[in-house]
Amino acid sequence: MAAGPGIPPRVAGSPFRAARSARNYPHLIARVLELDLVDVTYSGATTLNLLDEPQNGTPPQIDTLDGTESLVTITIGGNDVGYVPALMAAALPRAVRRLPLVGPRIRSALDPVARDQALSLVGDALSTVGNEVRRRAPLARVVFVDYLTLLPPADTPAPPLTAEEADLGRHIADELAEITASVAAETGCEIARASRASRDHHAWSTEPWAEGAGSAVAALLNRGPAPFHPNAAGMRAVADLVVELLRPDQ
Repeated sequence: MAAGPGIPPRVAGSPFRAARSARNYPHLIARVLELDLVDVTYSGATTLNLLDEPQNGTPPQIDTLDGTESLVTITIGGNDVGYVPALMAAALPRAVRRLPLVGPRIRSALDPVARDQALSLVGDALSTVGNEVRRRAPLARVVFVDYLTLLPPADTPAPPLTAEEADLGRHIADELAEITASVAAETGCEIARASRASRDHHAWSTEPWAEGAGSAVAALLNRGPAPFHPNAAGMRAVADLVVELLRPDQ
């Protein structure tokens, strides 16, 4: 969500699988605030990839901190709870669900019990992230940036998702947003609530800040945003939100 998969151009020299856009919200914030940016966003990252585990050979993101930072922004947790994977599974053709190898994975992604179990664990993981970033970057303002609203309001169609699938997505998004805000407060971090700012700009709206089911192939070729991820307008909106938080009088 922070990397900006499919929004051209890619960051020169960045790992291909990171799908890191030079127009993602960290880059836009850095330009406005005239900051030197170290962008370690990486598509598909979990809190483990941020804290402990290399991702496709790339060191944990937190290792880039050296204590000189003035600002650290963090968007994480969605992959821990299977948020976008659930939406992408729901958007697949129904026939795919009957395939021997793929079907069980899709059903697992859309299992409400499994998603609630993941949500029950993500708070502790996010707390560790907040505390550890503050420890390693003691001079920085640390801002959690939650996820743009992807789905329309309840009882509003979101094809090709069924009503039940859309409700599951809303539940995951709402719970994750509240957990993130709570963790930010508990760990002495700040919160930029992109989820609230984007309620009228969901992927099915007339002015979307995120892509709907979209085309994974187009995103892979860097010719359009990844499905259920921010578009260029969404990245600009998130950057503006963070800048406003940091400079409320401007």
